[in-house]
Amino acid sequence: MIIPRIDTEYLLETLETLVRMPSPTGFTDRVVLFTCRELDRLGISYELTRRGAIRANLPGRQKSPDRAMVVHLDTLGAMVRELKPNGRLSLAPIGTWSSRFAEGGRITLFTDDLTFRGTVLPIKASGHTYDEEVDTQPVSWDHVELRIDAPARSEADLRRLGVNIGDYVAFDPGFEFDHAFGFINSRHLDNKAGVAALLAAAKTMVDDAIPLPIDCHLLFTISEEVGSGASAILHGDVAEMVTIDNGTVAPGQNSKETGVTIAMRDSVGPFDYHLTYRLLNLAREFNVPHQRDAFRHYRCDSASALEAGNDIRTALICFGIDASHGYERVHLDALRCLAQLSVLYMQTELTVARDTARLGPVEGFPEGQGAYDPGPVEV
Repeated sequence: MIIPRIDTEYLLETLETLVRMPSPTGFTDRVVLFTCRELDRLGISYELTRRGAIRANLPGRQKSPDRAMVVHLDTLGAMVRELKPNGRLSLAPIGTWSSRFAEGGRITLFTDDLTFRGTVLPIKASGHTYDEEVDTQPVSWDHVELRIDAPARSEADLRRLGVNIGDYVAFDPGFEFDHAFGFINSRHLDNKAGVAALLAAAKTMVDDAIPLPIDCHLLFTISEEVGSGASAILHGDVAEMVTIDNGTVAPGQNSKETGVTIAMRDSVGPFDYHLTYRLLNLAREFNVPHQRDAFRHYRCDSASALEAGNDIRTALICFGIDASHGYERVHLDALRCLAQLSVLYMQTELTVARDTARLGPVEGFPEGQGAYDPGPVEV
């Protein structure tokens, strides 16, 4: 086993480029092409689905069955749902997030032919006009509107400018890296930080010529924020898949902004016991700082892969993120630890040897689980 050295400068540069690239779900072509160019630079082969999900391949000694690691390229955003009589625009969210974090956001509006800059504002935005009503109005997408920086004071003005229902709205990230303490603040760290960490792990694999026992696919999905994610990117040879995503740092949760968070379950249910403990044991053995967490209001690409009918073992490893789906913050240490654990995992054999067969006899099926191993089971 080779202890990975992660190029954190590459990780940071890649992350900043990614978060500055608009990619709300449904509007991901540009970030897909960027990721393809990055894979080309690293000398990693890949294929694209019709819609643009990427399946890259790090070849191993054994071609099949193989494993996968998955991240998502799409982010939160919004779409125009109404052209208002006052020349403003009503918005529908892309992904699940609160309008509280859209308020005050600077945006780019993409029309059929042009782009416009603008700001998302509460309906009652002026204290000089509305006094305390600014603070008492409800928080919802029905109570915000988009003001574009163009002469638009009526619905007719908007139509003359070429604005239409269904136009995409991408929010500025506001990326900032604190060199003194290592914090990264930005929108869209979910899951651009995971993408940067996986690309940094892949760069380590290539730069250090680390041999793999089995093929490992690097999957980049484009619709996780709306639930479909990894449903259409896998093929039948994948026996196990590790998802990379954010872990929520908040009261009642155990995720931290440092180290790697290994998830035991999400809102859909527990992750695979054996694959999860493989990751826990690797972190312990190679002194990768880590913690466990169980998520309540959260699902990831693992859920969409299983719901699509894939009979695979899944697990989730995370970078701790504060204020997820809002004004997000991560720490460089978490991304480095996440990339390290990814490289360690890719160097291991299949977690359960019996998984080489899609269907088979009981021989080789795991006999127990951890400290609660009941010993051989009579069949």
